[in-house]
Amino acid sequence: TKEEQARNRFQSELEFIQCLANPNYLNFLAQRGFLRERPFINYLKYLLYWKEPEYAKFLKYPHCLHMLELLQYEHFRKELVNAQCAKFIDEQQLLHWQHYSRKRTRLQQALAEQQQQPQQPPHGNATAK
Repeated sequence: TKEEQARNRFQSELEFIQCLANPNYLNFLAQRGFLRERPFINYLKYLLYWKEPEYAKFLKYPHCLHMLELLQYEHFRKELVNAQCAKFIDEQQLLHWQHYSRKRTRLQQALAEQQQQPQQPPHGNATAK
């Protein structure tokens, strides 16, 4: 049925676009020439609709959208052939996640400490007229 086809297409595109978050996979695609093929480049352009909130909300790895954006540029696609480029991106992602994780932990700790402090009454006497 058309509904099943649409669901399968959605699932396939969802899985594929999230693979773009993996720099080693991008390197694999580049080394095999996919990133030089016009139909594949057009497909990457078509996938930009995933940036719309009604689709992006399904992404588990939203940074794949940043990679999709970068893949629109020929220079970036050419650089991905180089394994060192993929390694650099991979390292930068790891550093970002580590920083994000530490920052999130600090924010959660601060929030927990704030919630444990006794609430101060508002200034002034609320019952006075």
